[in-house]
Amino acid sequence: MKKRSKPKRSAKNIKFKKESDLPPTAISLADTMNNKTGKWRSTKPVIDHGRCTSCMICWKFCPDASIEIVEGKPRINHDYCKGCMICAEECPIKAINIEKEKK
Repeated sequence: MKKRSKPKRSAKNIKFKKESDLPPTAISLADTMNNKTGKWRSTKPVIDHGRCTSCMICWKFCPDASIEIVEGKPRINHDYCKGCMICAEECPIKAINIEKEKK
């Protein structure tokens, strides 16, 4: 007789009846373009434009929208980049280098 595996656990679906039931939480009243978060990082991504093919995968995966497209090339806006390095990890040709932040 074959053993059945236990069902996978999932997150609880918590429903609140009214807004006042929500737990207190931090809320940003400004959009990301007003919250310069670049000072948080200890490392920063730097694009080697000699190797970059402008595939825009880095732009697609950046969770902070800190990669801009300037004249068809990706440019990292370090005022908003938190240094998560997802762009460097996703770059298929490894044209994004990781540099230690100078403080």
